[in-house]
Amino acid sequence: MENAVRKKALLFTALVFFLLLLQLAYQTMNDRGPSYYSFNVLAIHPHDDTSFTQGLVYHDGLLYEGTGLYGRSSLRIAELSTGDIIEQVNLPGDYFGEGMTIMGDRVYQVTWKENTGFVYSMDDLTEIRSFSYSGEGWGLTHDGSHLILSNGSSTLSFLDPETFQVVRTVDVTYDDAPVPDLNELEYVDGLVYANVWQLDQIVLIEPDDGVAVGWIDLDGIEGHLDSNEGIDVLNGIAYNPETGRLLVTGKLWPNVFEIELVPE
Repeated sequence: MENAVRKKALLFTALVFFLLLLQLAYQTMNDRGPSYYSFNVLAIHPHDDTSFTQGLVYHDGLLYEGTGLYGRSSLRIAELSTGDIIEQVNLPGDYFGEGMTIMGDRVYQVTWKENTGFVYSMDDLTEIRSFSYSGEGWGLTHDGSHLILSNGSSTLSFLDPETFQVVRTVDVTYDDAPVPDLNELEYVDGLVYANVWQLDQIVLIEPDDGVAVGWIDLDGIEGHLDSNEGIDVLNGIAYNPETGRLLVTGKLWPNVFEIELVPE
């Protein structure tokens, strides 16, 4: 009897010790803070330097791109390797094109201040319908269930892809402070990647609570451009699932860069 009691006490002590180790490991993971990355350029592709890039998606060797500016906004499909434009539709002159994403067999594109988005067929960019939403449109991506929209603030909105109603919002924070000026978006392996307007930085966001869990520092990437004449800010993130690499560009940039991330 005494041995049985002693064995139970030892088992209980071991279980408590194991649970304490699990709690310590969990706290350690949470206390590590965000990850930081620099980059290596692996390939440089041509890009239309008249394109005011607002949205970028890679799909089956092609780049889908949404462009901005009044009178120059468009949605286009281009060959990644050559930069040649295969398909293009132009928005009406009073629409300023913004972010875009591909969900299923449809392409979604939003506009800046016009409270209007468009849905196209993925193959030939035939317009299927338009939709309305509140506030400004900046970046757009999706998580497989909802469209994710930025508006230039620190807030991300999750929209139903059929009704376009806001399902929920999250405020993006870093070190408990808001991260404003969120622009172009890309969803990669469960995280939202966001350009930060006017910075050579991409922030990696946990979509459940909005916490910034990583940063990619792209400072100096402009030095790899064929020409810096007339360029605007870094904007445009696409993910190639075939290679696990990012494609990045900017507004009026003559190149798209294929990069690998280097942990700091």
